[in-house]
Amino acid sequence: MKDNSVYKRSYNACLDFIRAQKVGDLLGSEPSLAQQLEVSRTTVRTILSSLDSAGILNVEGREKRVLRHPADAEYFPDPETETSSELIERKFKDWILKGDLKPGGTINTLELARQFNVSTSGIREYLNRFSRFGLIEKRPNSSWVFQGFTRSFALELSDIRELFELQSISLFADTVRTEPGHRKLAELKSSHHDLLSRIETDYHAFSALDETFHRTINDASQNRFIREFYDVISLIFHYHFQWNKVDERERNEVAIHEHLEIIDGLERGDKRQTQKAVKLHLDSARKTLLRSIRDA
Repeated sequence: MKDNSVYKRSYNACLDFIRAQKVGDLLGSEPSLAQQLEVSRTTVRTILSSLDSAGILNVEGREKRVLRHPADAEYFPDPETETSSELIERKFKDWILKGDLKPGGTINTLELARQFNVSTSGIREYLNRFSRFGLIEKRPNSSWVFQGFTRSFALELSDIRELFELQSISLFADTVRTEPGHRKLAELKSSHHDLLSRIETDYHAFSALDETFHRTINDASQNRFIREFYDVISLIFHYHFQWNKVDERERNEVAIHEHLEIIDGLERGDKRQTQKAVKLHLDSARKTLLRSIRDA
């Protein structure tokens, strides 16, 4: 296969699907699995062969029977399921968030390609896509300039974020009733309690946890535009939060508790509590973002 990450991501998705079945159940046909996993039938056959060898499925002709549920350790790690474009996106966001790039700063494609160990064409493609949001501007010498954000931009962004997340949380609540969805929610809850237990020293780790939490919710929409737009939302919110150091630990701790309130509503199946908790959390994020822009 040209992109091994496609296989690994589809393999993990198939494991999720198997976990939602009962031991002894029969899976659907190869065409139906290919459609569900959004891959070719050739890739499906390779996945089924691997699952048969692992003793997860028994594949005989067209019959594919579930022998057991997969263990967590049988999943491919998340970094291995990334496409090259996803890798560039992740490294670019980390570079901005962990670096010292401020409005007016220069972005050099050759330097980024060397630093990320990727092709310059991949960097250019990503920056061209990212530029449509008006946050970077191309210069004649192939470099880019980081534009920064305005208050009006932040307000518009917050409004769109609320629309997207209130829709996505409702869809995510439906997935929680399935085994894979319940497992994801349990993992999120455990990660939040873990960070909360060491918040005094590791409060900087909240950005990564916040990214995982909101991306998991937004991915439930299965809407490519919501998923893509969240990349910009995440970058802008976390970029500005890093410059506002006032009460950073306290703010992150409050945000963790707000996340846990959302998780509690999802566990209870209480949509009213969940929606209320989401609105409260997004309102806090909006106020923090506006304050960080004012203080920048």
